[in-house]
Amino acid sequence: MAAETDAKKPMVTEAVAVFHDVSSLDAAAEDLRKAGFRRGDISLLASEDAVEKKLGHRYERVQELEDAPDAPRTTYRTRASLGDTEDVIVGSMTYLPAVLAAGTVVASAGVVAAAVTGTAIGGALLGTVLARWLGEQHAEHLSEQLEHGGLLLWARTHNKEQEEAALRILKDHAGADVHLHQLPAEPAPSAAAESKTAAPRSGG
Repeated sequence: MAAETDAKKPMVTEAVAVFHDVSSLDAAAEDLRKAGFRRGDISLLASEDAVEKKLGHRYERVQELEDAPDAPRTTYRTRASLGDTEDVIVGSMTYLPAVLAAGTVVASAGVVAAAVTGTAIGGALLGTVLARWLGEQHAEHLSEQLEHGGLLLWARTHNKEQEEAALRILKDHAGADVHLHQLPAEPAPSAAAESKTAAPRSGG
C-alpha cells in the first residue's frame, strides 16, 4: 500500500514494478531512459546486506519493500551500460564503498579506488577495470534479488505525463504489481555521484 502523504514534507511520486527476469528489467529501464527519465530517477533495491543493515532485519520477498520509504536503493544500470565509462564511474560510487566496508576487496581494488578518486588511471583502463569488476557485482546483486521473488524497480516521476509513461512502460515489459506511490522526497540515488563526476568531465 502506498505511503500516506505527510503535509509537512515535500513528496515525490514513483512508479513501482517487480520483474522476474533481467532481460525484461533491462528493456524497461532502457525505455524509461528513452522516454526522458534521468539515470538517477531509476533505482533498484540495494543488496540484501545493505537492506539488513539499514532496516535491522532481512526480508523474505522483495514485494515486502515495494512501498517502504526507507528501503535502501542503488541506481540501476543496464548490462549494456556497464561498458560505458560514464555509467561505470557513476556505478562505482554506489558499489565500491559497500564492498570495501565489507572487506571483500579484489586484487585490483587499489586501481579501482584510484579510478573513483580520479587519480593515476587513464580513461580506457578505467572503463576496462571497473566494467569487469562492477559487472560481477551487478550479476550477483541481480541473482540475489531473483532468489527473493524478483527484481524491484522504482522510477521517480516529475509530472502526470511521466507517471502515465512509466506505468505504460513497466506494464509493457511484463512488470508485476505495477502501481504508483508517494514517498517523502529524498535526493535521487545517484545525485552525489553525478555531482562528483561532472567536474572532471567539464574540466577536460
